[in-house]
Amino acid sequence: MKKRYIEWSILFAMTVMLLCGCSLEHDYSEQGIFFDTLVSINIYGTKDKTVMEDCLILCEEYEQKFSRTIDTSEISKLNSAKGQWVELSEDTVGLIEEAIEYSEMTEGAFDITVAPLTELWHVNDNEGMIPSKEEIEKAKSHINYKLIEIDGNKVRLKDKEAQIDLGGIAKGYIADKLKALMMERGVKSAMINLGGNIAVIGTKKDGNNWNVGIQKPFADRNEVIGSVSVQDKTIVSSGIYERYFEYKGEIYHHILDPYTGYPTDSDLGAVTIIGESSAIADALSTSCILLGSEKGMELIESIPEVEAVFITRDEKIIKSSGTGFQKISSNTDTNVQ
Repeated sequence: MKKRYIEWSILFAMTVMLLCGCSLEHDYSEQGIFFDTLVSINIYGTKDKTVMEDCLILCEEYEQKFSRTIDTSEISKLNSAKGQWVELSEDTVGLIEEAIEYSEMTEGAFDITVAPLTELWHVNDNEGMIPSKEEIEKAKSHINYKLIEIDGNKVRLKDKEAQIDLGGIAKGYIADKLKALMMERGVKSAMINLGGNIAVIGTKKDGNNWNVGIQKPFADRNEVIGSVSVQDKTIVSSGIYERYFEYKGEIYHHILDPYTGYPTDSDLGAVTIIGESSAIADALSTSCILLGSEKGMELIESIPEVEAVFITRDEKIIKSSGTGFQKISSNTDTNVQ
């Protein structure tokens, strides 16, 4: 299993909570590393001090199911099964089925069998090694979501060399599950941040809407280009600035096109999706970058429950109606206020 280091940050002393008992409402905040990203959960004004613990347990459970880099995960077992049937949990099968729906919706632009290309490019730690055309063509030959066969709770990949990567949808799915858990436990105000995949419950503690900043591509991490004001929504952003390396003056980013085998060269640099479902927003944010501004906005307008803000590579802003997006002329020090 891949070794993982987790560091928790507790903002309110446990001794104080124990002295106060469960009759008073408290705020709870935790951070940790899951899914190779920083996860931050903030819950406000709740009497249930176990809800945060249960959220963290849920994160652990989902990581053990969905991670491609943990050898004992369900997805790793499926990827190493060489075409054999593998029995998976209801969660994992359900997420794969949902991902296939988005693959069909985007005509394959979104494809969870993109893992052979992900491994080939290894953008996260690439210092300038560009795969050969032959290597890219070989990886592409194993990418096709139609290779996934499902029979009840059993799944197999009909191509022995095919592999699944749920990175484009898993965080959204998990954010939805965390939000549902909190609401079932009576939480009225909370913010979940899974590496920039944000879901909020209700309003802020003071009753005002959440103001979520949208990152300015290739700028400093806390420099935003604008913000949206929301409550009970999810906001998911994807961009070519998130993970990339440079080689001979060219930028090679992590959003790989299943059709070309290379990082997408569409006109979009970043996409933010606002909606009810974080899983849908997660899949759409990546899909729209792959599709480009014209086809991407056509897709957004065909889905009533979502809104979008596109930022082109030359920083032109394109937005769907009703987003409430406000451009910011000056810098800010935070992404969520």
